[in-house]
Amino acid sequence: MTISPLPFEPVLTVFMLVKTSPEWLGFPVDRRFDLLAEHFTPILRKHAATIALRFFDVEFYSTRVTDIWMWDAADHHSYQLLVEDLRETAFWDRYFEIAEILTGVENAYARNYDRPAINA
Repeated sequence: MTISPLPFEPVLTVFMLVKTSPEWLGFPVDRRFDLLAEHFTPILRKHAATIALRFFDVEFYSTRVTDIWMWDAADHHSYQLLVEDLRETAFWDRYFEIAEILTGVENAYARNYDRPAINA
């Protein structure tokens, strides 16, 4: 068993592949950060006990998506509630196109066979 640096042990990890919209890129950088603080940060705080987010910029290497939002969730229901909140904002399919959602369970293969996980 691994010790999680999160306040919960993640049950699932979700990779949202997103692409910035021309509208988002048209805002000055300060306005983008103001919008994040006003709309996105409160959602993160609301779900902080059961959801954690990491941002990855990939626009340097990909044209299909510009960012990956990696969500660790304590359970499926917590993740679903997060998505419901995000869908009520302009961040969902207006400022960012949600290109693909990939959901996984870390080391499920090992747990399913009662084996140690292979990690580097």
